[in-house]
Amino acid sequence: MRIGVIGCGTIARAAVEGIAEDGHDITVSERSVHHSSSLAEAHGNVQIADNQGVVDASDVLFLGLMAEVAPDVLGPLAFREGQVAISFMAGASLEEADALVRPARVVAQMMPFPGIARGGTPIMMCGDTKIVTEIFGARNSIYPVRDADEMAAYLCAQAVLSPVARMVSDAAVWLGERVADETQGEAFLRELVASNLSTTACGPLIEALNTPDGFNQRLRLHMEAQGMTKALRDGLSKMA
Repeated sequence: MRIGVIGCGTIARAAVEGIAEDGHDITVSERSVHHSSSLAEAHGNVQIADNQGVVDASDVLFLGLMAEVAPDVLGPLAFREGQVAISFMAGASLEEADALVRPARVVAQMMPFPGIARGGTPIMMCGDTKIVTEIFGARNSIYPVRDADEMAAYLCAQAVLSPVARMVSDAAVWLGERVADETQGEAFLRELVASNLSTTACGPLIEALNTPDGFNQRLRLHMEAQGMTKALRDGLSKMA
């Protein structure tokens, strides 16, 4: 495909890195020079252009902008009939993004995570599942959602990643104070959490770790008694 990227921030860069070896011709915008330059230096099929140059060189566009600046960035550009775009903008619905690129069409909205650069990451998306799967599905798991309301709910719920990372980080610090190799301790905890949650649903995993008076049960019950579950639900509800 001829793919163009408008707004080459951290997430857009990761998305490009994840598909750079798939034979596409990719044009990235000058915005965020560090990211665009690094991509062009690392991959012979990636070139840099101004925003209109990106549009002119591409049949499929990734919109990697912050929603609040998107009208100012996209407004002056001349899109063409037959172009399609995939929006990475969390703050703009599929319909709102679509209105900014006419006569091109925004056919899908997806929310990549940094892990998309390596593959093996979930991608929540709404709209045209076929094109998202065609570009990103070989290495990642695609999770289609029904509409804007479901997308909003997924966006809130995915924020659990940061507190989970915080919890693992804090446990790693605690462990590092008691073992010789702090780095190894954190690596162990990260792999422990990632490997178990990737292969077992939460309910069965909690039950499997519910040995009476076992370490896992004792810590979970302690944290629940401290209000962990309520704090999480309250935080998610405030964002919804």
